[in-house]
Amino acid sequence: MKRISYFYDQEIGNYKYAPGHPMKPHRIRLTHSLIINYSIFKRMNLFRPIAATFEDLTRFHSNDYIEFLRTISRENSDNKEKELMRYNMIEDCPVFEGLYEYCQSTAGGTIQGAVHINEQECDISVNWAGGLHHAKRREASGFCYVNDIVLGILELLRFHERVMYIDIDVHHGDGVEEAFYSSDRVMTISFHMHGEFFPGTGSATDVGVGRGRNYTVNVPLNSGIDDTTYLSIFRRVIGASVERFRPEAIVLQCGADSLAGDRIGCFNLTHEGHAACVEFVKSFDVPVLVLGGGGYTISNVSRCWAYETAILADVKIPEELPYNEYFDHYHPNYTHKVLPMNMDNQNTRKYIEEIWEQVEENIRGLPGRPSVQNHRAMPSLMSESPDETNEELWKRLKERGIFKEEEDSADAVHRIEYSFEEGDANMKI
Repeated sequence: MKRISYFYDQEIGNYKYAPGHPMKPHRIRLTHSLIINYSIFKRMNLFRPIAATFEDLTRFHSNDYIEFLRTISRENSDNKEKELMRYNMIEDCPVFEGLYEYCQSTAGGTIQGAVHINEQECDISVNWAGGLHHAKRREASGFCYVNDIVLGILELLRFHERVMYIDIDVHHGDGVEEAFYSSDRVMTISFHMHGEFFPGTGSATDVGVGRGRNYTVNVPLNSGIDDTTYLSIFRRVIGASVERFRPEAIVLQCGADSLAGDRIGCFNLTHEGHAACVEFVKSFDVPVLVLGGGGYTISNVSRCWAYETAILADVKIPEELPYNEYFDHYHPNYTHKVLPMNMDNQNTRKYIEEIWEQVEENIRGLPGRPSVQNHRAMPSLMSESPDETNEELWKRLKERGIFKEEEDSADAVHRIEYSFEEGDANMKI
């Protein structure tokens, strides 16, 4: 059984961006309520995050930007128009009551989650309030003020030589990619809507620069993508990347705006398709920091993240939602299901194969790591067919000796067996 550290601040639902703003921190409160009422919490260790300090936040962000976040308020914002423009705190990123404390909380949970992994207190850390992937070093962007993900990765790099970042939000994980674009210690992988869609970045040809060349992987997708199509490319890309990069820790951003029916998103994933990505990443038996992200139909967000928490904790939950204080949000079906919409899938098999060929070439371009010597080559984890199901994939991998099942566990756990020489975990990025 995996040891899980779960972080939740009971104040998180009290923060409000602005009237009518699509980002609603209240969704974290709904998620937590389902986790409690489904009794999933009994299989986890619960923690209230310690607020990130100024020094914590400036490990990535500039001092002047964090000082501005600390001092800006609705009362004094009218006199700071120039600074608000400079830090992009207009329209999508408004000033609201408790802004700095909100940033301290979201970042604190992610940093603490990374610390728990570093200190081997857990195998999986969960902070659904985190995953704010658009924030830049010196400016807010896309509803994100502080990039908790970058801060969490920096913490993980203190003890782990190689960290992989995986992003399944409908939007490109631009802030995280930008932070590590020239690093060979962090591999960033983003699956996202491309074209005229915020933030407009994340082409398959964007692969990193300098030492970081080929350590950036982008999978641009079209609207209406369904579970089968999404998983066909997700499993191949992640399997090949894990095989080549061999991460010592993984950060998984689970943006739920890739779900069907999202207020902003345009994908057509169900809760099962979204969760299958989480389950696949979990199966590698590498420490995982699991974070939230986007998601603007909050009843679907909470359904999905509660369902994924159950998967992480190896808890089987009934389809019917337990009665809770937010029960009316789940009208009319009152289940944990997120059903597909009637959408046209613009991702043809030809398009997916073309993207895969570009990405595969990118991954194969990764140089051999000096610190990864004398390791036993691991057979391919890629699906051999876009139509191969999870069950067929696992059967094939076990037959080829890649995975073994732990007999002493109530639920069999798939483990990848490989070894490598220990590297200098404190080397500079």
